[in-house]
Amino acid sequence: MTDNPLEQLTLDDLRRRTSVKWRAYPPDVLPLFVAEMDTPVAPPVVDAVRAALALGDTGYDVGTAYAEALGPFARERWGWAPDVASSRTMPDVMVAIVEVLRVLTAPGDAVVVTPPVYPPFYGFPGNEGRQVVEAPLGADLRLDLGTLEAAFARVTGAAAHGTGPGSGRRAVLLLCNPHNPTGTVHTRAELEAVLALADRYGVRVVADEIHAPFTFERVAAGAPAFVPLLSVAGSERAIVVQSASKAFHLAGLRAAVALGGPDAADDLRRIPEEAGHAVNHLAVLAHAAAYRDGGPWLDALLTGVHANRGLLARLLAEHAPAVRLQPADATYLAWLDLRATLPGGVPAADAAAFVLERGRLALEDGVRFGAGGAGWLRLNLATSTAVLTEAVERLGRALVAPV
Repeated sequence: MTDNPLEQLTLDDLRRRTSVKWRAYPPDVLPLFVAEMDTPVAPPVVDAVRAALALGDTGYDVGTAYAEALGPFARERWGWAPDVASSRTMPDVMVAIVEVLRVLTAPGDAVVVTPPVYPPFYGFPGNEGRQVVEAPLGADLRLDLGTLEAAFARVTGAAAHGTGPGSGRRAVLLLCNPHNPTGTVHTRAELEAVLALADRYGVRVVADEIHAPFTFERVAAGAPAFVPLLSVAGSERAIVVQSASKAFHLAGLRAAVALGGPDAADDLRRIPEEAGHAVNHLAVLAHAAAYRDGGPWLDALLTGVHANRGLLARLLAEHAPAVRLQPADATYLAWLDLRATLPGGVPAADAAAFVLERGRLALEDGVRFGAGGAGWLRLNLATSTAVLTEAVERLGRALVAPV
């Protein structure tokens, strides 16, 4: 058996799964939309879950086991030591973010997002009565300080280049670090500038760092390393949420941990105790095992995904040369620009539906990612070379088929 986790299951194996990736569409559709990986689960995680089930260790979760397991992983990979003592184990990343937003803001307050960005950044805050305000990425698909400052000034009522909030309204910048869907790794300088700008306007920064383990510096020379937000100067009041679920294929065993800078520890303590009642103890054991013992498996996976990113570029050049692949240094997701290749009469907003109908290929619709997403599609690279090849061939056939 190959060491590459992406090559260990056949398409027939995968179609026996019952998760959303394999049940949302008919069997003739090739699904590369949602962030589920076509891998087995890392053996240390399987062993930990099996041992817990054999022992009946399926009760209620307690303590800081999650952050304790994350600590050595974070120090070895990123040179950063999380504050275990003030951490809060949570049921899920977005649940954790909602609980943090409840502490930092009130209904009617603003949550600033940087589209195109992970779609739940709209729904979850909106469902809590928060006003979601867009500060789109720049033309280079990186954070745009001018756009952010204009948004901060608008939501706080302060003048541009101000020194603090004007109206007294509270606001949060919800940051994706690394960025989904573009695969951008924010630099330390970018994060420092964003934190300084947010502090000037009294805006709190909350970061979703679920894709943190999925940068390629360990397997690709010159690839930028992930920078934990809480390792950056000016992050004393920031809060981040981390999880092993994306990197270790554990979406069905969700858990997360909220961590804060020293001046945010009281905010984490204000999250009600009941917010942790839904934490899945078995999931915490699985995530902890992944952090402790899953490093070699993860590195093999990173090598496979990095190779797939190169393969995707070559396949697109052969089968769909007008499709532009956004360069990326993180995540197992690819951001594809179809705006120049859609047949005449097909609106950019219909790109996903067109590819699904004509190519029987399910990719994530860029429209769902907010401003700037129309005409773009997100493709999941965490699959075998055979499936990826078939996917791009289907995409190419769809784009040249008569309308």
